[in-house]
Amino acid sequence: MGGLSIWHWLIVLLVVVLIFGTKKLRNMGGDLGGAVKGFKEGMKSEDEAAKQLKEGGQTIEGEVKDKKTTNT
Repeated sequence: MGGLSIWHWLIVLLVVVLIFGTKKLRNMGGDLGGAVKGFKEGMKSEDEAAKQLKEGGQTIEGEVKDKKTTNT
């Protein structure tokens, strides 16, 4: 009653494969892997930007003096 045995997990896996199919599961796995990779790259680029600021990088600030709009 405590935990699930290996047979329970195999039955759950079989039901999931029957419902979704192997191709759809493979695509979901690839999408998840791509998302994790993109997240890691984003975190790395953020760390590099913070490192550059600590090493004496510059932040350039500015403002728009005159905004031209065209009416059609």
